[in-house]
Amino acid sequence: MAPGEKKGRRWLPAACLPRPGCFTVSATEEGPSGSGSGSGADEGGSSRAPTHLIVTVNGIVGSAENWGYAAKHFIRKHPEDVVVHCSGCNSATRTFDGVDVMGRRLAEEVISVVQCRPELQKISFVAHSLGGLIARYAIALLYEPATQTDCHEEYEKDVNDARSNQPMGQGKIAGLEPMNFITFATPHLGTRSHKQMPLLRGSYRLEKMAFGMSWLAGRSGKHLFLKDVEDEKPPLLLQMVTDYGDLHFMYAI
Repeated sequence: MAPGEKKGRRWLPAACLPRPGCFTVSATEEGPSGSGSGSGADEGGSSRAPTHLIVTVNGIVGSAENWGYAAKHFIRKHPEDVVVHCSGCNSATRTFDGVDVMGRRLAEEVISVVQCRPELQKISFVAHSLGGLIARYAIALLYEPATQTDCHEEYEKDVNDARSNQPMGQGKIAGLEPMNFITFATPHLGTRSHKQMPLLRGSYRLEKMAFGMSWLAGRSGKHLFLKDVEDEKPPLLLQMVTDYGDLHFMYAI
């Protein structure tokens, strides 16, 4: 997790993708993972392409299929506004590879989607469980601070439009305007403390056993239990409670 990795906007070209990175979930055309492919325009001849990308991220030992139902309903509700991308680069045992590794994969995947959909203008992330941490790491990598020109343009926009509630000087995520970041049951502070794993029902004995067996979940287990101490750096989740190095973990969201 070297700080210099943020500059890696020239990552491997979406090598982690098990399928094409760009697709629109359709309410009527559903693929194997609950995600159909499409051009963004409906079959009725509408020329308007959706401009809001929603990226969904699964949790530990999960897959893109976990979000198929929700993605379909996103499209049903806003058929002309959103493109839903159910991330597929971190699934099954690949979710044991560590938050940082999975975050880089997700960042590459998002870039591949944005590159093949030039009409996109906005981006949101919806994530479950460990997926929330993966998304936060990816967002820190994808974050682009606002330039002075951007700040001036936003200032002019705020002056001319009193209804605007976007903070001035807001940066971009993968070149898009950030809109929403939503997580469900995400252990943002890890699972080491008491009652941080609801499944164990507050049992100190079971929590102690889980701590000792965290290696079963690979590097992700180390990250969740704050057992990763490398190069005299604090545990990764502790780094992520603030802006650490050149990664804007907090400012970006």
